[in-house]
Amino acid sequence: FSLTYFIVSGEIENSKVPSRLAVMDCEGLSVLTAWAAGKFSASKIAAFIKDSGIENEVKHRELIIPGYVAILSGSIEDKLEGWKVTVGPREANGIPAFLKAKIA
Repeated sequence: FSLTYFIVSGEIENSKVPSRLAVMDCEGLSVLTAWAAGKFSASKIAAFIKDSGIENEVKHRELIIPGYVAILSGSIEDKLEGWKVTVGPREANGIPAFLKAKIA
């Protein structure tokens, strides 16, 4: 978990694009492993976002999910009314270019 967190947060910081990183507890598993184990599902992600209170902290309603779980995007949008779910890069090193392109 900590290795992934520090890599992803570092890449977000390197982008210089104001962002929020929402970290869901998946018992230390990688994104793909957590998804395969049912710990990173559309229902759990939607509940996490709703319970986090982030809706009160941001003006937009866009959630960027890891590219490796693109298959969840439609289901998450169905469960998070008013939110747009965007599929991000598969690897952390693609985050800066991805975020910069979103604001361009």
